[in-house]
Amino acid sequence: MNNFLNILHRHRYDIFFTIILILIVIFGFILLQNNETKNLIKILENKSFDIRQNLIAKNKHVNKDIIIVTVDDPSYEYLIETYGDWPIPRNAYAEILDYIEKQQPKYVAFDLLFIKSLNRIPNSDKKLIESFRKYKNTYTALNFDDYNFELRKPPTINNKIKTNVKIYSDNLTPYKYTNCRIILPEIIEATKNIGHINTPKSDDGFTRTVPIIVKYPNYNTKDYSEINDDYYLYMTVKMIIDYLNKYENENIKEIVVDSNNNLILGKRKIPLTKNAEAILNWYGKSGTEVDNTFKYVSFWEVFKSMQAEKNGEKSILPKNIFKDKIVYIGTNVFALSDIKTVPTSKYLPGVEIHATLFNNILDNSLIHNASTPYNLIITFILSAAVAFTVFRIRSVYISLILFSILTFAFLYFATFTMEKYNVWIWVVIPILSSVFIFVCSFIIKYLLKSRDFEYTYKLATTDGLTELYNHRFFQEELRKKIQQAEKTKNTFSLILIDIDFFKKFNDKYGHQAGDAVLKHVANTLKKCVRAEDFVCRYGGEEMTIILNNANKETAVNTAQKICQTISEKKYELTPELEVQITISLGVSTYGENGKKPTELIEYADKCLYKAKENGRNQVGFIE
Repeated sequence: MNNFLNILHRHRYDIFFTIILILIVIFGFILLQNNETKNLIKILENKSFDIRQNLIAKNKHVNKDIIIVTVDDPSYEYLIETYGDWPIPRNAYAEILDYIEKQQPKYVAFDLLFIKSLNRIPNSDKKLIESFRKYKNTYTALNFDDYNFELRKPPTINNKIKTNVKIYSDNLTPYKYTNCRIILPEIIEATKNIGHINTPKSDDGFTRTVPIIVKYPNYNTKDYSEINDDYYLYMTVKMIIDYLNKYENENIKEIVVDSNNNLILGKRKIPLTKNAEAILNWYGKSGTEVDNTFKYVSFWEVFKSMQAEKNGEKSILPKNIFKDKIVYIGTNVFALSDIKTVPTSKYLPGVEIHATLFNNILDNSLIHNASTPYNLIITFILSAAVAFTVFRIRSVYISLILFSILTFAFLYFATFTMEKYNVWIWVVIPILSSVFIFVCSFIIKYLLKSRDFEYTYKLATTDGLTELYNHRFFQEELRKKIQQAEKTKNTFSLILIDIDFFKKFNDKYGHQAGDAVLKHVANTLKKCVRAEDFVCRYGGEEMTIILNNANKETAVNTAQKICQTISEKKYELTPELEVQITISLGVSTYGENGKKPTELIEYADKCLYKAKENGRNQVGFIE
């Protein structure tokens, strides 16, 4: 036991940190094995992303060349009064597009689905189709889904819309859709500037990402067993590729995803998730006129300005407001079901998601996830720092304060990293791990403290050679037994032991042999008594035994048994030498032979002296 305590005391730091490391690994393993736990952590991590996005949004700046034209509530009412119902005639969009294009914008993109023909209004579709054919900088969208085949037969899509994508990653699985809300075929014939606008939500209903690349089956083949999947790009990605080629002199001719899941757009790398999504870096709440929000223009303002221009009146909108701008056209009305919940806004028009993506790519500020090894290293460093703090600081309150400081410092670091470097570092697992380690560290710390106390106590009360209790312990325990006996009226006995001719034995065989004999006698004494009895080294070759709840008769019988056990068997000092060892003993009993420590020791000593006078190797008695 003493050897174990010595090892534990010498290596307590190594043991502590080894246990902490094992606990971190076990904790991480448990977290990653349970699907419900993983889902909970994912939800919490997403919420932590939202909080960080809100904190850093105020420091962001949107590109002032991006303008969003929306059908807001006043516009919706105005359009219903003007045209009678919704959807409005498509020639109205053609007129708006003509009005905007006169001001020479860089691009115009419709976040609207022009599906089915509006037969009630002759030539309405035709005018819009002609506008798409006329303006090469205009983009529009289609939408994929998994609608029931029986209710809507999956359409075959013109090959001009699909994109050839070279994927060098083994860890990219784009979303695959089986159906599509196809737009007017004439629009598809008129322009190739068509991309999808699918925007999936997370499990909590929030939109944080957009799928840059999706898959849709090529239903051109008659043999459905050989259907291949085609790739389709997000509308804004198609538009920004054109923008980069035209305005930044890039030469992007093919779409490539490298082995690290980066979409390569010239000098830019767009980090993608395993589902080929881009994690957006969100701006402030829409509609607030500050630097971190996009500029909105209402549909009704555009219509009024168009009418004013026709009538030679002053326009509501500033002159050439759309010149050299990136213009997105969409809706901002709940009734039209294109409102999203995003990290920085509960109600965000879907069209602003496109503006956000365009701005992110332009600024090269899309969020990318830190790698799993990097996150695990951070988790380990934080947990180790917490463990070290707990182990080194004695005060619980100071440890709590330092733990709080470490936690807030880490959260600040994670927020700063997202703001400065657009990196999403885990915070939930590191925080949970550090809390777990904090609690475990306290438990381990106080377990080690108790071991240290036990170790110190053993050093103070144990004889180093024989591993018996020492003289000081004997005196303290003897006083305790007397106090206890006075209260309970129980008795106890004391045996005083001396090894016969020990000095001569030392002189003849040497002190090392003497030490071996002392250990042998000590071990024999411990085997001959009960667990509740105390065997002590009194000094030199003298030893004592305190027998709990033992009267004189029991004590004498025990003493005689010990004497006989030691004398009966020779002790093998070396393989070639066996020696005969004997002892002399004296017994005293509380109450019968005294009530004070000195009285009991003195009586037992006199009995021991009698044993020596009478030839040794026996229990002595006073007549």
